Amino acid sequence: MDAIFAIDKPVGPTSHDVVARIRRAARLRRVGHAGTLDPLASGVLVVALGNATRLVEYLTADDKAYRAVIDFGSETATDDAEGDVTRTGPVDHLDATAITAALDVFRGTITQVPPSYSAISVGGERLHALARRGVAVEAPPRQVTIDAIDLIAWEAPRATIDIACGKGTYVRSIARDLGVAVGSAAHLAGLRRTRSGTFRIEDAPALDVVEGALRDGTWPALAVDPATALPRLPAVRLAAGQLRDVAAGRPIEATITTAGSPSPPGDGPNDLVGGSYTVHARAIAPDGRLVAILRRAAPNLWHPEKVLAAATAE
Repeated sequence: MDAIFAIDKPVGPTSHDVVARIRRAARLRRVGHAGTLDPLASGVLVVALGNATRLVEYLTADDKAYRAVIDFGSETATDDAEGDVTRTGPVDHLDATAITAALDVFRGTITQVPPSYSAISVGGERLHALARRGVAVEAPPRQVTIDAIDLIAWEAPRATIDIACGKGTYVRSIARDLGVAVGSAAHLAGLRRTRSGTFRIEDAPALDVVEGALRDGTWPALAVDPATALPRLPAVRLAAGQLRDVAAGRPIEATITTAGSPSPPGDGPNDLVGGSYTVHARAIAPDGRLVAILRRAAPNLWHPEKVLAAATAE
């Protein structure tokens, strides 16, 4: 079974718990997810099975969207509702206008300090493990991209905010830093991922629905074809000879064109896709199967970076 599911993860289980439940329901060992959600968070969790797990690193790189609930007046050790209060701040001066104005500094590429309780490794240890032992280590700052951030509702002292962001963004850090920006303190009270790449919450079945479909064999109706799961990567439609080469791990020549895109200096026409230089592409067999992920080695030369085990040259 090679499949991808966009699951509406409920509040409570960890992302690892979801993977374990899918593994049991599918009776399949190879299961992985693209983009961790904390136990208190819900929403779109992309889960891959079988050979599709080889696509997880590309799926994880997709941008994501969230609806965040932020409570003002207190900051916590974990930057969410689970942690002990470490600082308080006034809230009487806050209103929708002040929150909206403060959001301006969070748009674009910003520098963010991840939460102390996070899975980031420092010196070979996870920050959350160090924090639980009482070892104070600040996570190294990182640059993240916030494509959009907007106030949806304000009911003092609580704000509901929609955020679209790139890989590696911590919404808990946005909540913490927003509290500082408005002269108060704040923490993340609730989080729902509404989109992961092109996977939307409206199209994501509940976890128990996917489990049931895996058990009774009706799962194909809920699964996403791996060939269409990464639409941001351009597709190379393989001829029979190219299929044999890619399946054997040999490079192929192919020209990728995208109408209206400018050309990078010294390269063939239309090699910019989505505003960025194309590095990866999907290799699609004549029958529509995803055969491999290709990596550009020269303007029109592509090496198979990952050949799916199920792909054959027949």
